[in-house]
Amino acid sequence: MDHQDKKEDSKKGYIREKMLERQGEARVVRKVILIASLAIVILAAILGIGGYFYIKSALEPLDPDKREVKSVEIPIGSSISGISAILEKEGIIKNAKVFKYYIKFRNEEGFQAGKYNLAPSMTLQEIVDSIKKGKIMQNAALSITIPEGKQLVQIAGIIAAKTGQKTDDVFNKLNDRAFIKKMQAGYPDVLTDEIYNKNVLYPLEGYLYPATYSFYEDKPDIEKIVSEMLKKTESTLIEYKDDMDKKKYSPHRLLTIASLIEEEATGKVDRTKIASVFYNRLKAGMPLQTDPTVLYAKGQHQKKVLYKDLEVVSPYNTYKNKGLTPGPIANAGKVSIDAALQPDNTKFLYFLATSSGEVLYSVSLDEHNRKKTEHITSKQ
Repeated sequence: MDHQDKKEDSKKGYIREKMLERQGEARVVRKVILIASLAIVILAAILGIGGYFYIKSALEPLDPDKREVKSVEIPIGSSISGISAILEKEGIIKNAKVFKYYIKFRNEEGFQAGKYNLAPSMTLQEIVDSIKKGKIMQNAALSITIPEGKQLVQIAGIIAAKTGQKTDDVFNKLNDRAFIKKMQAGYPDVLTDEIYNKNVLYPLEGYLYPATYSFYEDKPDIEKIVSEMLKKTESTLIEYKDDMDKKKYSPHRLLTIASLIEEEATGKVDRTKIASVFYNRLKAGMPLQTDPTVLYAKGQHQKKVLYKDLEVVSPYNTYKNKGLTPGPIANAGKVSIDAALQPDNTKFLYFLATSSGEVLYSVSLDEHNRKKTEHITSKQ
């Protein structure tokens, strides 16, 4: 091999060495890019999840238990951004930006300047309505409190007592088809056509949310009262929209399940466990066999359900019919709605309430019967 050949080989070797070096550098660069990309994706996911829960929290009342009102002044000419900032500063809402976008998303307008009595327990929609309607430093002329677990006829009685009317007159108005249609036109996302199912006894049953309602006139008409209650139901269900979409629940189905949980619950009951029993039985194709549905079907209240009562012929009787009742059997509070959407993960198919109010859960019928003998039959 002459000097020229050696020189050529040396050149080729140098080129190969440089190519290998570049390939190595390229692999390192690709690895760095891959790691960086994965880091960005993970960070984006974390931020996305965190942002979702942050916004969800910001849409809820600042402090549901703090009902103490505070005087808040909205100056003349305040913009939406200005109003939002004032409410956050005064401790009425959690986040000014979220409140501002909530207003824009719902196309709210017509806010009035003045001094307002607001509380951290108010929902965003209640705050918006107060500022829009100009409830300025004004004490309520009438307050109506609707407790959880009340049926439509009971709610009619409460309204009648507060407004000086007859219960039958109020109840008939609540079931008047023209009146219901008018309410549906105002709240179409809440009152869907499911309320007109032929087996539904009372279309508005379960839709008048349990809360305290304040009115600034001595004798508000039934339309005004019911409208406020439906507005509260609407603002409550908005908070559950993502969960409802995920489970493909309509307002009617959610309120129906929640009402069954509400009516079975006592102070000592874990509603999420009650919910798990209902869902497990539905999945297994078993009738729910929940006593409150029997009493609802009979249209009367009694301390104890007798065996003869279980024979009542009604689509609401869950001893005779599988699946859910045609509609809600009472109004449900937030805790029962939460349980309907987030039940415990159990295998329980039975539950039994003792005389002390304790609830015992069982997986099998034999286990359930043993507990029934021990805690119920032997005590009689």
